[in-house]
Amino acid sequence: MPHMGYALLTGAIACEIVATTCLKYSAGFTQLGWSVLTVVFYIACYVCLSRALLTVDLSVAYATWCAVGIVVTTIISALLFHEQLNATSIAGIALCVVGVVL
Repeated sequence: MPHMGYALLTGAIACEIVATTCLKYSAGFTQLGWSVLTVVFYIACYVCLSRALLTVDLSVAYATWCAVGIVVTTIISALLFHEQLNATSIAGIALCVVGVVL
């Protein structure tokens, strides 16, 4: 069931994005609730990713996981945390996406 692998990969990506956002809110693991959520979502992320790898090639899964995570996390950092993007960072992110597509 390859489609299940891609569903699990999507879950892994979603959990990684949530975990990374919680990590920012955890303020260096000084906020207990956010810290616990960070750990829970990273565990869920890696469980989903490990299961996805049963049917999805590692190269495809990892590249997709990284690229989508980078793009969405960058958008979240700009919207939620008001972090500034400059031309260099945008170019770097674009190159990551191009690399995955290739």
